[in-house]
Amino acid sequence: MTPLFTPEELRTQIVRPTLFKLNFWQPAREDLLVGTAIQESALTYIKQQGNGPALGLWQMEPFTHDDCWNTWLDYHSAIGAAVKGLIPGFAPSAALLPTNHAYACAMAFVRYYRSSYPLPAYKDVAGYAAMWKTVYNTAKGAGTEQEFIDHWKAAGLPA
Repeated sequence: MTPLFTPEELRTQIVRPTLFKLNFWQPAREDLLVGTAIQESALTYIKQQGNGPALGLWQMEPFTHDDCWNTWLDYHSAIGAAVKGLIPGFAPSAALLPTNHAYACAMAFVRYYRSSYPLPAYKDVAGYAAMWKTVYNTAKGAGTEQEFIDHWKAAGLPA
């Protein structure tokens, strides 16, 4: 199956503009979100393969989406309003994740941002992998840090 985006297209057309709209752009955040999408969906799948519930290029589960709103975004009105600005005319819903890539990117950003895990230094791929595993995939997830690094390199990104 052909990817929906190249890593550079995802970076320049979705991730960077989304982070700028949220007023949270940093090169390391941009890298982390590009790497997460590569790891989670191979920039190809907008519905989890098999019978899993994860949706969008960042493969966020509906429960996680709703938890981000119910326990964090609803209490951080500036960020919440910025994220809602990516879905004009719609209520926040996990059903938007497969088709609204900017919204899916913003929700992945929120998942990371609300954690206490420190953002790795720019170009620290091992740091991105560790943050992804700890915050996004979690200890119970099947993915590994090495897998993240391998997918990063296979995508042609500098390591």
